[in-house]
Amino acid sequence: MNYRESIDWLFSTQLFGIKLGLDGPRRLLKEFLAYPGHRTRVLHVAGTNGKGSTCAMAESVARAGGTRTGLFTSPHLIDFRERIRVSGVEIPEEECAALLTELRGICERLDPHPTFFEITLAAAMRWFRERECELIILETGMGGRLDATTAVPADVCAITPIGMDHMQWLGDTLEKIAFEKAGILVEGKPAISAPQHDGARRVLELEANERRTPLSFVPVPLRGYPIGLPGEHQAWNAALALECLHALGYPLDYETVRHGLETVRWPGRFEILECDDGKVVLDGAHNPEGAEALVRTWKERFGERKAALIFSAVESKDVAGIARHLDGIASEVHLCPIDSPRALPAEALVGHFSQACLHEDFAKAFSAAKASGAPVLIAGSLFLVGEAKEHLEGARRDRSAQ
Repeated sequence: MNYRESIDWLFSTQLFGIKLGLDGPRRLLKEFLAYPGHRTRVLHVAGTNGKGSTCAMAESVARAGGTRTGLFTSPHLIDFRERIRVSGVEIPEEECAALLTELRGICERLDPHPTFFEITLAAAMRWFRERECELIILETGMGGRLDATTAVPADVCAITPIGMDHMQWLGDTLEKIAFEKAGILVEGKPAISAPQHDGARRVLELEANERRTPLSFVPVPLRGYPIGLPGEHQAWNAALALECLHALGYPLDYETVRHGLETVRWPGRFEILECDDGKVVLDGAHNPEGAEALVRTWKERFGERKAALIFSAVESKDVAGIARHLDGIASEVHLCPIDSPRALPAEALVGHFSQACLHEDFAKAFSAAKASGAPVLIAGSLFLVGEAKEHLEGARRDRSAQ
């Protein structure tokens, strides 16, 4: 298969849905010779908010110190290959196609058929092995205990702030969700957590004790270093990333840390674009905690100035909780559907905002928001952020439901 054919095949496997469990990914990693080599260290990151930013900062600092890194994250915003990077560089199309072609042959003889996420993880892990990565950083897709990434043996585990999200899969209380996140903990291997609500912290402590996992909590945010990602919450994510690298045994001198944090980039997380007629802010806040952090960061950057908000969401999200935070910084709200089978119709969103205009697509919503003269804020879903970047940057987007 060429690259386009391989991506079309891979995305067709989303029809198999989401299947939580470790037997399938373990079998696929074994068949595809995709487990990491014995000299490779693995950092596994779970949590509700800040996973991607923490992964990006750990990777950037490690790379600044001369380490060959492999970074696996999800979802992508524009190009599927964003999910698989070696030392900051996306996997080349030709190599991606070759790996997916080989994987297709393996998948066709496996029952049940591997899922989209399992196949993507296997491709990433084999590419990291072939490129002789010294450190692999894995972001969980969802949960932890039964997430495919947990099939990869980890040397250090990190838990970012835990909140209410993916409740249909992970449970309807903070404690149940924390239990699923704690499933990544490995006996005898260090685990480091961001500060947690009391119920989540108690669950992490219980699970760590049972597994004999050394567990510690980040006590203070990082100070004294410039961070390339805006927002006070990023100082906590940076502290967590550095604690993880320290636990992995990496020497962290001032210049390495400074350069790694100053140059880190993570698109779609309070990303500011300068357009011809004003600023556009992209933030994939898709749960109440993420929206609350977004509001704090907005006020740090724009003070009391209001936003022309473009909002959309997918099914199963706490739209009411998100809207409660975002409504206060919006002078006007523009609702539109996302180009996704999981999208909520704009009509289902309107009752959550004090005032809102409905639009049939993003382009019309963006045109109306721009006309206000206020800075435009695009938030509510990373899928919406991807659609916005496609519109603003003129890039072709690999449309994905996962």
